[in-house]
Amino acid sequence: MTEHRDTAADVPSAYVRDKRTAPPTREELRARIPGWGVDLDPADRPSNRRLNYAPDTTGAHWYFPERQPEKWPREHSIEHAFVTPVFGTAQPPKGLSGAIRKFSYATYSEGRLGHWLLLMLGDRVDAVEEHLKSLLTLRPDNPITQTGVRGEFTHGGLRSRFGSKRTDWRHQLLDPVIVAGPWVASAGLTFRLARKGLRALRR
Repeated sequence: MTEHRDTAADVPSAYVRDKRTAPPTREELRARIPGWGVDLDPADRPSNRRLNYAPDTTGAHWYFPERQPEKWPREHSIEHAFVTPVFGTAQPPKGLSGAIRKFSYATYSEGRLGHWLLLMLGDRVDAVEEHLKSLLTLRPDNPITQTGVRGEFTHGGLRSRFGSKRTDWRHQLLDPVIVAGPWVASAGLTFRLARKGLRALRR
């Protein structure tokens, strides 16, 4: 039985200290690979005209656009000195969820994980706030018809989940918790508050 030992020539060049082969030149790559280096010359680039600054062709009649007035201090990333000249006002932040979102924008950069985790938390808190607010109206949210639960039984939901190769089947155990959890918590809180209120009236 002979022992096999790799010689220096057997080891690939990428794994040795000094590379034995020099990188190919542009001419060699162009001859070997059809179309290689077609965008080396800026004149051959399709976007070259866009790279040239031509202020007379933009059509803008202002140096800086007129800014939209802020009816309330709008949240914006800490990387920016101010909000964009035009911004949306359809969903103003409100309640605890709005405070969480404002804190996220004022504290963390968009490149930080904490920024996005707080925004996700604000969305969940906003959903709970809206559910609780609906309980105070004449038409509260219906957890059966408005969450897709009924569709699981009437439109083949259960059949599509079992006996198939769906990649989300592992998440099915969490679906009842995510969908029904807030409703159960809201019902329990309402029951406790009502019971405390009745006890206070009886005293």
